[in-house]
Amino acid sequence: MIQIEDITKSFGEKTILKGVSGTFEKGKPNLIIGASGTGKSVLLKCIVGLVKPDTGRVLYDDRDFYSGDRYLKIEIRREMGMLFQGGALFDSKTVEENVRFPLDILTKMKYDEKQDRVNFCLKRVGLENANKKMPSEISGGMKKRVGIARAIVNNPKYLFCDEPNSGLDPQTSVLIDDLILDLSEEFDMTTIVVTHDMNSMLGIGEKIMFLYQGHKVWEGNKNEITHSNVKEFEAFVFANKVMNSLREK
Repeated sequence: MIQIEDITKSFGEKTILKGVSGTFEKGKPNLIIGASGTGKSVLLKCIVGLVKPDTGRVLYDDRDFYSGDRYLKIEIRREMGMLFQGGALFDSKTVEENVRFPLDILTKMKYDEKQDRVNFCLKRVGLENANKKMPSEISGGMKKRVGIARAIVNNPKYLFCDEPNSGLDPQTSVLIDDLILDLSEEFDMTTIVVTHDMNSMLGIGEKIMFLYQGHKVWEGNKNEITHSNVKEFEAFVFANKVMNSLREK
């Protein structure tokens, strides 16, 4: 479980996050949603330690990330897996080399052990025959699945996904959503997904945090969306429905 308490962050005179608190639970996808520029990506960066908040706390299973010493930070970072928005694969490395990379830099595992883990993760995401392919030889959806395999190869306790469906067609987006849901449950990970995709929200939104202009203004799950009674959230949902209907025409 991850808890955030009163997270604030400003860049110069512009305040991005304004006292955001919440809890992200184990074994399910926890979604951070909101329109572009509302602070969701900055919040994710504060949670994983890429950006230090001005105030507030981030607790990983009751361990305070920012007040801890460097050894605690290293320990927690070793327990993280990250799926970046564009996949962020190394173009010069094969699929299996991309997936093995975290094991090469973070562990002292023997080569055969690392290779077994890589093969297991590639099979788990449906890419058991893609080991020797280069990123330029695979589709966007396959790149995202390689990114997921790399994110889970170190058996993380915490999985972070930044706009995992960005640039994907609807069918592939559903596949990625289902994979994130299944892996969260299977490995009992605390998973946080940043997205503005309405289909993801309705498909895997078991825990949803909605940000508006740097504030958390709604929290719930996909079954409570129609009863939110929060005008900013209702406007966001309506805008997404309009955009989705336009894409289908």
